[in-house]
Amino acid sequence: MTASSVLFLSALYTVFSFGHAFTLLTFDVDGTLVSSSGWADSAHGRAYPYAVSKILGQNKSVKPVPDVLKRDDFHGSTDGLILLRLARAALDVPPKEAAASLDELMSCMYRYISELSDEEVGHGLTVLPGVLSTFESLANMKDEVMCGLVTGNVEGIARRKMRSVGIYQTGALSPTSNSQARRRVWPGTEHIGFIGGFGSDYCSGDIDDATRNYLDRGEQISIATDRCREVLNDSEGDVALKRVVHIGDAPADVLAAKAFCEMQDELCVGMVAVATGSYGADELQDLVGEYVPGVWEPVVLEKGLADPNF
Repeated sequence: MTASSVLFLSALYTVFSFGHAFTLLTFDVDGTLVSSSGWADSAHGRAYPYAVSKILGQNKSVKPVPDVLKRDDFHGSTDGLILLRLARAALDVPPKEAAASLDELMSCMYRYISELSDEEVGHGLTVLPGVLSTFESLANMKDEVMCGLVTGNVEGIARRKMRSVGIYQTGALSPTSNSQARRRVWPGTEHIGFIGGFGSDYCSGDIDDATRNYLDRGEQISIATDRCREVLNDSEGDVALKRVVHIGDAPADVLAAKAFCEMQDELCVGMVAVATGSYGADELQDLVGEYVPGVWEPVVLEKGLADPNF
């Protein structure tokens, strides 16, 4: 165990030891909770070209995302930015023009997924080691911790993916806030909603600035935090959010958590960088930076949620 691991776990225990101090855990999905056998096998992956073709291309054939975009333009990015990049690369639709149809594009992606069974949605997805057992444990800690997602996924798609692989069924994911439930309805998933910040909540629309891959995600962490505070404010008792910990596998996750830490000064921000996706522990360690107790508390776990130090 590294020195930063010891400090991180000590701080987590300290927060959990006070009944009225809450921690929000926000999980990335792809590469953190699940692995995929590839875009061709992924229902989510197929939904991008489907939506771009239907909404912007008059049903013109659009190739899969990895065949059109560079890896850095989609890996660790958000559904909104990926849709805009795909529209320009495949159909030569300018970003501002495509952005005007972004809500419709996301709704079309969701409609594609909504017509599939859970088995079809989950085809090609594998829950990573340690995930289900960790979530089962977190389901018994609801007096101390809230669990949600911060992901580039469209919210309705994230809901279906979590149910399709059995993560939702652990009971660990915290219910939506009232404002979140009212903001947008994803038909057929109203009963499986959970708190978080999603690709459908925020998109800057700036596809030429590479920093938006993580800055947009930082905004999603902020959205999830606001929703957590809303739930706590609506609850009985004197409770307060003291800490937000983001768990993710990509450099964009680390940089997003850093950006969120810098945009506020009330909360301790933790980052669990997991080397279970496309990036190694050394690369992630180089990004997390210096551990600052009570302010910025990162740790890198090579085995992800299966790591005994989680």
